[in-house]
Amino acid sequence: MHYVQALEGYCPINAQEKQDQRVILDYVRAFPHNILTRENEFAHITSSGFIMNPGLDKVLMVHHHIRDTWSWTGGHADGETDLLGVALREAREETGIKSVYPLSKEIASIDILSVFGHWKRGSYVSGHQHLSVAYLLIAEEEQELVVNEAENSAVAWFDVAEITEPRFMARDVYLYQKLINRAREFGANQGALLAQS
Repeated sequence: MHYVQALEGYCPINAQEKQDQRVILDYVRAFPHNILTRENEFAHITSSGFIMNPGLDKVLMVHHHIRDTWSWTGGHADGETDLLGVALREAREETGIKSVYPLSKEIASIDILSVFGHWKRGSYVSGHQHLSVAYLLIAEEEQELVVNEAENSAVAWFDVAEITEPRFMARDVYLYQKLINRAREFGANQGALLAQS
């Protein structure tokens, strides 16, 4: 499915997602030539993976250099239209895990995330918006974790009960708790489908 159709078909779970979906789609339609690249310096599509264990009670996080906090994995689309593929690639690159798969191929969350101005590789990047499309990913905890020194300083599993302030910023807690709840919803729906078959 084309990423625009996936965005249009997504069913927002609350007022925040409904508003962000409308704004993102308006922006995608206004800037089809560069919405998937960083050439659009004000706003561009990103894809993130919220990595959980099969029991859905732990989350794999990286300590992000630029944000200086524990964070989910993800990155810029950089022209790619397969946003789930971007999320899976970034999950592997940023954590070192080899085996990761989607809990569902459906979008799990749509959010507009502000990025403050910062220095990256000797160049200044102005403040801008990430038009974030997120997916729920599953990985086994036993896998070796490898720090990607270009992106982060640590990789670790957290119990879902630890996703609270002050360890995480309030905006991140909102976002991650939303994804934890979505994972449980997707997991419950998959269990119900298996029981029916």
